[in-house]
Amino acid sequence: MLPLLEVIRDGNDHSNREIEASLTEKFGISDAELDEVLKSSASVFVNRVAWAKVHMRKAGLLDLPSRGMTRITAGGLAVLSQRPAKVNLRFLIQFPSYDWHKNSTSEQQVEEHAEEVRRTPEEQLEASYDSLREKLAADLLEKVRSCSAQFFERLVVRLLVAIGYGGTLADAGQAIGKAKDGGIDGIIKEDKLGLDFVCVQAKRWEGNVGRPVVQAFAGSMEGFRARKGVLITTSSFSRDALEFVKHIERKIVLIDGEALAQLMIDHDVGVSTHETYVLKRVDSDFFADDEA
Repeated sequence: MLPLLEVIRDGNDHSNREIEASLTEKFGISDAELDEVLKSSASVFVNRVAWAKVHMRKAGLLDLPSRGMTRITAGGLAVLSQRPAKVNLRFLIQFPSYDWHKNSTSEQQVEEHAEEVRRTPEEQLEASYDSLREKLAADLLEKVRSCSAQFFERLVVRLLVAIGYGGTLADAGQAIGKAKDGGIDGIIKEDKLGLDFVCVQAKRWEGNVGRPVVQAFAGSMEGFRARKGVLITTSSFSRDALEFVKHIERKIVLIDGEALAQLMIDHDVGVSTHETYVLKRVDSDFFADDEA
């Protein structure tokens, strides 16, 4: 936050673009860092600058005199005159107008809140979401590994149809589990029109799946003159297996247990929505007529 105050210390009005450009130069931020985005597609850098302004405005250190413009206040200049080592949330708590911690019920909670200086609320929310999703994926995979072989085959059918393969569930159900030729568990349409097909093998392996299993699957595809295949396991693939599929003519996609769980979450297979949160922003276009 301190660098932001320093780049507007002249007391003039500064645009968002001007502030961001000054901070980019000050910190030597690379293009790759500027391109980093949140899942909401918002720029991480721009988001952090915006939240720094929100906190410092609450503390009375800067003001927003007009749309998209920022100006340092007398309070902000006073802070700069003190030459503080840093300006963070703990520093801002000293200002009466900064009531961000008003809902805290103990000094410890205030301190814990003040420590949250690196991540914006959006970043905290995404981190919490990722943590919850990671836990869900682990629970889901554990459940999949404990189900019967027959149920696992039906699960694979539902997932492939949800992704867009196989036409209808009835079509896919007739294809999967019928071939049983060597390393092939079934054949499924690649699209609803059936213009091409994909060989499928889905096994609940306990250990690491090595190259011999993948190579056998590729060889079995020859009997169907198939060019594409999907091999699904509840465990993982060895490095040799992963390298093998990179150097063969046929296109074989390897889906390990972790990827399987993530696909199930993405396509609502074996999971249901527990809670929904909607984030909203000010609609600047709504107020455009008033500013004209």
